[in-house]
Amino acid sequence: MSTPLHLQRCQHQAGQPLSPAELAALLQQVQGWAVIDGALQQRFKFADFRHTMAFVNAVAWIANEQDHHPDMAVSYNQCTLRWNTHSVNGLSINDFICAARVDTLAS
Repeated sequence: MSTPLHLQRCQHQAGQPLSPAELAALLQQVQGWAVIDGALQQRFKFADFRHTMAFVNAVAWIANEQDHHPDMAVSYNQCTLRWNTHSVNGLSINDFICAARVDTLAS
C-alpha cells in the first residue's frame, strides 16, 4: 500500500506534467478538487473573515513547509486555491500532496 498523499512530502519536479490517467487516479484521492484551466482548484467557504484568514494562514504554513505555493483568491468568507507546478508546465504530484494536506485542515 502506498503512503497517503497527505503524509508525502513535495520534491523538486522536472519533466512532463501528469498524464490524464494519473490525474484521474489522483483526483479520486482529493475530494472536492477539480482541474480547471490547468490547475488543481477548490473554493472553501467560511462563516466569517476570521475563519477565512485562519485557513489562509494555515495554508501559507503548509505551502512554505512544502516549498510549493498556490495562487489564492481571498475574500470575506471564502478562499479559492489553485495549485500547479511551473517547472512541469502543468500538474505534478506536488499539487495533489498539498491539496491533500489542505484537506486535513478542512476536515
